[in-house]
Amino acid sequence: MIPEARHRARQALHALSSDRALHLAVGIALLCTGLQAAGLAETLRFDRDAIGRGKAWLLLSGNFVHLGSGHLWMNLLGLGLVVVLVWPRFKAWQWSILTLGCSLGVGAGLWHFNPEVGWYVGFSGTLHGLLVAGTLADLAVWPRSAAWLLAGIAAKLGWEQIGGALPGSESMAGGHVVVDSHLYGAIGGAVLGALLLLPWRRLIGRLAGHRT
Repeated sequence: MIPEARHRARQALHALSSDRALHLAVGIALLCTGLQAAGLAETLRFDRDAIGRGKAWLLLSGNFVHLGSGHLWMNLLGLGLVVVLVWPRFKAWQWSILTLGCSLGVGAGLWHFNPEVGWYVGFSGTLHGLLVAGTLADLAVWPRSAAWLLAGIAAKLGWEQIGGALPGSESMAGGHVVVDSHLYGAIGGAVLGALLLLPWRRLIGRLAGHRT
């Protein structure tokens, strides 16, 4: 049994070491941690005045910096939860598209629809998008649990829109929670996730068939 256990352990380690999607998740965590350690939160945060002066990259970068270590670890735990629940549902390149798209969706949403928000930091909006996209994909594997999770996410977003941030979340984050960022991220995740799940090869084949 011992050699067999060792063999299985080696197989598991090999699978983890070759999992590019998992490497991406680790890279995101290291990026957020490194930016925080370098003290770049104020430089890279969503800053309405700076964006208005042409620094459009802040729409994206603001999602990867945080208020402090508590806020950072809160979001890293959230990323870990997303990885455990739904990370196998997409490939690394798809998660890359989702991460960038949801982050830009959060920044663009705040820019266009929340003029009262002067600055913003945090990965939580993007996390909501990643979780929604992954759960949409999970419907094909675990339909009942995925449907319940989507319902829970929708209920949370509804609560935040009506009653504000969940109790205790602002004390854990160490500052005000911009709940609209969660909504924008979730919408971005739903749209991009649905697009990535479409059978593109089949659709292209049908279109090519109609043309010929």
